[in-house]
Amino acid sequence: MSDHLPLTDRTMVISGASRGIGLAIAIAAARQGANVALLAKTAEPHPRLPGTVHTAAAEIEAAGGKAAAVVGDVRREEDVERVVNTAVEHFGGVDICINNAGAIATEPTEQLAVKKFALMTDINLRGTFLLTQACLPHLRKSAEPHVLTIAPPVNMNPRWLGAHPSYTLSKYGMTLLSQGWAAEFADAGIAFNCLWPQTYIATSAVANLRDGEKQLAAARSPQIMADAAVAILSRPARKTTGNCFLDADALAHYAGVSDLSRYGGGPNPTPDMFLD
Repeated sequence: MSDHLPLTDRTMVISGASRGIGLAIAIAAARQGANVALLAKTAEPHPRLPGTVHTAAAEIEAAGGKAAAVVGDVRREEDVERVVNTAVEHFGGVDICINNAGAIATEPTEQLAVKKFALMTDINLRGTFLLTQACLPHLRKSAEPHVLTIAPPVNMNPRWLGAHPSYTLSKYGMTLLSQGWAAEFADAGIAFNCLWPQTYIATSAVANLRDGEKQLAAARSPQIMADAAVAILSRPARKTTGNCFLDADALAHYAGVSDLSRYGGGPNPTPDMFLD
């Protein structure tokens, strides 16, 4: 496609990339020769969760990119500044910011611990704000600046609002920030988009749900989100902003991919939350 811009030598800063969707996106970008500065909390192996920030960096470099691993918490301003500074020091700037770190708790309101409510708002909202804000001065200098946030299209269907209003609030807040920034920074040419899966994705977070085994059987591979992210990030920034993409739609529109069987999930993958 004439508007396809490879990610070669472009620098990505990404939160929560030690496993799952974040790691898949980082590896997909690395396959095109991108540099990746990743921020994640997991420095030592976790008994129930695979991967650390260090193993993720090794996988990124094995895929053909360059990596700089930073152990830290996206909720902490100093840690966020550290990963951005690391990207600038190692790779000369920031071209792409990926807000991937997220927290989920879907207990009913009367059972939801205040600590979990605070965790979701801190990681999903505060973390997205902090990482984006720290990247902005460097994104302004990039020829093709992109910010991609893993957040859903806003759907006011009471099915989702009533099912888990606190989690929904935190994710929709990420979406609204992205949409607002698309307008605020339009003149600067910085692209702001959201990306969300059409189905459940086979990650540790899904596996740890109460019905995780059932959901995993119908879930698609994280690779679908990675391929969709790269398709969006390979577009000219000024031509691709203010959108909230589903992974399948982004692949069909920008990569010409309509056969999704390679990503698994069976004939009727489970629809993800917020979509219907």
